[in-house]
Formats: sequence, structure tokens, C-alpha cells
Amino acid sequence: MLVVAAWISGILLGLATVLVIVRMMRGPSILERAIAMDVLLAIIIAALCVDMAVNHHTNHLAFVVVACVLGFIGSVTISRYVTDRRNS
Repeated sequence: MLVVAAWISGILLGLATVLVIVRMMRGPSILERAIAMDVLLAIIIAALCVDMAVNHHTNHLAFVVVACVLGFIGSVTISRYVTDRRNS
């Protein structure tokens, strides 16, 4: 049963990846591209978590935690840059 759930989640994550890449290419503003990059990072993290659940290991756990922290810091940095740019 876990294998079926892994296949379904893999297909959905692949479809989401394609849609996010399209949004990254077509996004008219830097904020939309930044949000798309954050969503892409979340998709990668979710794929690693699915791999850990299916194969019963925690080898990618450190990367998942670091990627979450870097994604948060990157989002805050970009939002501050855009806010400072709009105010000047």
C-alpha cells in the first residue's frame, strides 16, 4: 500500500514541478518567481520525505532541515529587498 501512495505522490509532485517551472518562466514579477522557487524547494523537500518514508531511512533528514531554514531565510531576504526597493 505504501508503494501505491509513493507512486501517486511522485506523480503529483512531478506535475507540480512542471507547473512551478512554467510559473517561474512566465512570472512577470520577481516576487512571483521567488514564490515559485520556494514552492519548488518545498516540492524537493516533500520528495525527499517520501523517499525516506518508503525506504525506511533518515539519510536526507539533515538536508531537509537545512533546506527549510535556507528557504525561510531566502524568502525573508527577498521580501525585504522588494520592500526596500518599493519604498525608495
